[in-house]
Amino acid sequence: MNVAINNIKTTITVPQVDFNLLKKLAKKFGWVIQTEKKSGIEEALEDVKAGRVYHAKDAHDLIKQCLE
Repeated sequence: MNVAINNIKTTITVPQVDFNLLKKLAKKFGWVIQTEKKSGIEEALEDVKAGRVYHAKDAHDLIKQCLE
């Protein structure tokens, strides 16, 4: 008996709070879940695009800004 299984690879975005539910569903249905963690440079580029970049003239200025 020949059985053809067509697999589809897709990407979904799931809130962190629902991830355990997704893992349970995947286990029951025999799905495979793979997660990708963003690299440091990818996170940094997103920070720049979102404007989460700070400037300090020296180390003392940086510490002062952190404590404010």
